[in-house]
Amino acid sequence: MSDEAPRPGRHHLHIPGPTPIPDEVTRAMARPLIDHRGPGFARLTRSILERLGPVFGCDGPIAIYPSSGTGAWEAALVNTLSRGDEVLCCDNGHFARQWGEVARRLGLTVERLGCDWRHPVDPRRLEERLAADADGRIRAVLALHNETSTGVLSDVAALRKAIDDARHEALLLVDVVSSLGAADYRHDQWGVDVTVAGSQKGLMLPPGLGLTAIGDKALAASKESGLPRSYWDWGPLLEAEERGFFPYTPAVPLLFGLDAALDLLAAEGLPAVQARHRRLAAAVHAAVDGWGLELFCSRQEARSPTLTAVRVPEGSDADELRRVILERFDLSLGTGLGPLQGRVFRVGHLGSVNDLQVAAALCGVEMGLALAGIPHRAGGVGSAMERLAAPEEPC
Repeated sequence: MSDEAPRPGRHHLHIPGPTPIPDEVTRAMARPLIDHRGPGFARLTRSILERLGPVFGCDGPIAIYPSSGTGAWEAALVNTLSRGDEVLCCDNGHFARQWGEVARRLGLTVERLGCDWRHPVDPRRLEERLAADADGRIRAVLALHNETSTGVLSDVAALRKAIDDARHEALLLVDVVSSLGAADYRHDQWGVDVTVAGSQKGLMLPPGLGLTAIGDKALAASKESGLPRSYWDWGPLLEAEERGFFPYTPAVPLLFGLDAALDLLAAEGLPAVQARHRRLAAAVHAAVDGWGLELFCSRQEARSPTLTAVRVPEGSDADELRRVILERFDLSLGTGLGPLQGRVFRVGHLGSVNDLQVAAALCGVEMGLALAGIPHRAGGVGSAMERLAAPEEPC
């Protein structure tokens, strides 16, 4: 039993995921369970897969696992590669680095394409490295669309073009964990071979589902790959999904929730969802500029629409600021990860959030900056409010 006294009102969750869960999704997950081998469940699964396609921007198969996004990482690797294969990890943030570490533990040879964490992945450097790989030893490129640790968005279409311009056969594997359902993404059009995602961010669900969109080239590679796999094997999973089922007990409540979440995304419309996220991001960026603080992402065109990492001045502790804000205002912000621990705080503005929720979070940050003694200018919230009150962009 907790000794803490109950706090009035609701907790304000503005980490980059998990994100707030809509009431419609919560109610859907509370439904009584049904037979996961019955006809009603088969109809549910087929409907979910059909509606997930436009979210990924793909017409091909999508594998759904009871897992985190890390499980989808592993599935992408073990289904397409063999022990000793070389992969090139575009290392522009904590989660990009972690994906490379998963590959290393699986027995793959990992080369890191060193990147400035404040910038998106540079397509020119990727092309140069692949052009130098005359023997085609690099079998796959690992990249993040939206690096959750830094708030930096990379140009996936440009990365595909870099691979093609280098006349290289490497697969392109892309993580969209913190962008799917909130930012523009086009698996097929951009030529991605495997796209991996999780349920707990733009899809507005609790953690627990790993989702993988699979292109034709990756599917062909899975017939030849040699890494051990059982639970993660695409073969039996995709075969079962065609009939509306899974080769093991699925996470039925989460699938109920995903069904409701896809309804919400369709009702708002993906273009409107993406425009809303861009508007909220612009408001957060305006607040940071107004406070005289610095966005970690140093390129305006690469600023994430779903989360913002903010640098605190030298001599300040971002985690102490987060502690003050949590204790005083019941507002959770994201911590810095890896080498950014204590140097940045992250504001999540993705999923089921609106203008007033983001404005309230920014009020908490501005008051917290003053209470924590962080050097800043007053008025950032006012700048954000001006941006939120401006006419909405057309979808």
